[in-house]
Amino acid sequence: MPDHSESQHESQSDQKEIDAAMEEDAQQDSGEQAPEDENLEEVNIEQALADAQQKAEDNWQLYMRAQAEMENIKRRSDKNVENAHKFGLEKFGMELLAVKDSLELGLSVEDADAAKLKEGTELTLKMLTQALEKFSIMEVNPVGEAFDPNLHQAMSMQESSEHKPNTVIAVMQKGYLLNDRLLRPAMVMVSKAPA
Repeated sequence: MPDHSESQHESQSDQKEIDAAMEEDAQQDSGEQAPEDENLEEVNIEQALADAQQKAEDNWQLYMRAQAEMENIKRRSDKNVENAHKFGLEKFGMELLAVKDSLELGLSVEDADAAKLKEGTELTLKMLTQALEKFSIMEVNPVGEAFDPNLHQAMSMQESSEHKPNTVIAVMQKGYLLNDRLLRPAMVMVSKAPA
């Protein structure tokens, strides 16, 4: 009768040899592939690092260009503001020179009679008024209007039964607006109710 314990022992020993051989093959296979995987990972990391460095350099260059452009814009803006302050009145000055020329021409006439002098003065005043209007300087002449402390300066009050109280009855000096902003208030006489 065959001994089962011996054959069992042999099969167990054979199984152990087979397992050991398979484990050794697996270690060899993984040992051969591990360096390739490591090299592949290292190449991917190096490529990603190079890409990130290139992107960072590109962004730095964009930032530096934007910074330089902002400095140029600021410099141009400062120059434009400076020129606006220096030469902002240039066109207005040109208009006033025509008025000055007209006045000088009127004064240079030796044999001017009063009528011609008055006519020349009226023309010069018209030129000046046109120049002021061209630059949005408007006259405030409030005769007959209600007194407005935002536009008028009351110089005196006079009793009047012909006008409502607080009505401008006379203008001593006209006022002026520059683009609807008060440049000079009109100096006026205001009515009050009779006592």
